[in-house]
Amino acid sequence: MLAQLLLEPGKIDYREVETPEPGPGEVVVRVTAALTCGTDLKAYLRGHPKMPMPTLFGHEFAGDLAAVGSGVEGFREGDAIMAVPTAPCKACYYCKHQQENLCTTVMDKMVLGAYAEYVKLPSQIVQTNMFPKEASLSYAEAALLEPLSCVVHAINRVALRPDDSVLIIGAGAISLLHVLVLRSMGIERITVLGRRRYRAEAAESAGATVLVATDPASAYAQVAEGTGGRGADVVIECTGQPPVWEQAIQYVRRGGTLVLFGGCPSGTRVSFDTGRLHYDQITVLSPFHFTPRDVEQAQRLLAEGTIDGRPLITDTYRFPDLEQVLALLQQGQGIKYALVPSAI
Repeated sequence: MLAQLLLEPGKIDYREVETPEPGPGEVVVRVTAALTCGTDLKAYLRGHPKMPMPTLFGHEFAGDLAAVGSGVEGFREGDAIMAVPTAPCKACYYCKHQQENLCTTVMDKMVLGAYAEYVKLPSQIVQTNMFPKEASLSYAEAALLEPLSCVVHAINRVALRPDDSVLIIGAGAISLLHVLVLRSMGIERITVLGRRRYRAEAAESAGATVLVATDPASAYAQVAEGTGGRGADVVIECTGQPPVWEQAIQYVRRGGTLVLFGGCPSGTRVSFDTGRLHYDQITVLSPFHFTPRDVEQAQRLLAEGTIDGRPLITDTYRFPDLEQVLALLQQGQGIKYALVPSAI
C-alpha cells in the first residue's frame, strides 16, 4: 500500500509499504478520509516523543473494513466505521480507577498511519473504541471522533452553569469543537479570543463572540469589558504555548476555573502568581486525552447530528498532497483539511 512516512522533522515521503493483515480480534480499515491535526503539524515541524522516526503518520480517520480478523464480533468486511487511535488496557491502576485516559500503555500503543490506504486496529480499539458510521455522516466528519473525544473529556471535568461566561483562547479547530460542544449543552455566553479574525469566523458562525487582540493588555481590557470587570467564569486555553498559559489566569474571575487544554512542549515551565491562585480561589484543570465514556459521548454527538463538524473542514486534498497541506497549516490557513486516497 501507499502511505505517508515522517522521516525526520520537516521531511515526509509518500511511498510503498507493506499492507497490514489482521490478527485475531483485529481489523484492517481502508481509510476513506483522514484529518490533519495540530499534533501532526507539531510532529512534522519539530518531532514528537511518541513518534520515533521514521514512522507512519496521522491518527484521525474513518473508513471501511477491508479485512476482519477471527473473533471479531458485530462487524464484517465492508462495514463503514469510525474509531479513535487508542484504547486503555483496562487492567492497570488508572484503568481500575476510571482514569483510563492515564492508562500506563494507552499512548505507547497509539495507532499511527491514517495518511495511508490502510490502517490496522488492535483488538483493544475494536472492542472498546470502534463504532459503525452512520450513513448520514460523511467520512471526514466521522474522523472528528478523536479530537471531539478529547474536548468532551475536558468539558466533562468542568462544573458549568447555564449562565456561565466561557472564554476560549485560540481560534483553531480545537477551539471550535469546544464552542460546538458548549453550545450543545445550552451554554450561550461563549467568547473566542484570537489573533486573526478570519480564523475565528467559523466560531462566530457557531454562535460565539469573537475578540481579536494582538497583545495581552488589549485582550484583558476586552474581556473585562464584556464581563463587568470580573473576568470569565471559565477560561479554556487551547494554544499550548507556555506564555499564553501564564496569561490565561488573568482572564479568570475570582472563584473561576482555568482549563489548560493545549499541551505545551515537554520540558517547558510556567509560573503563576500564588496570591492569584490562592486568595482568588482559582480552580486549575489540565485535562488529557479521553476515557471510553468520553468517546461514546462524542460518537453520539456526531451520529445524532448534535455536532455539525462540516465548518471545521476547510478543504479536501489527496494523500500525496500532505506536504502542501502542512505548509498551508503552518501559514495559519484553514482549520482542518481532509485527505483522501488518490483512487477516490
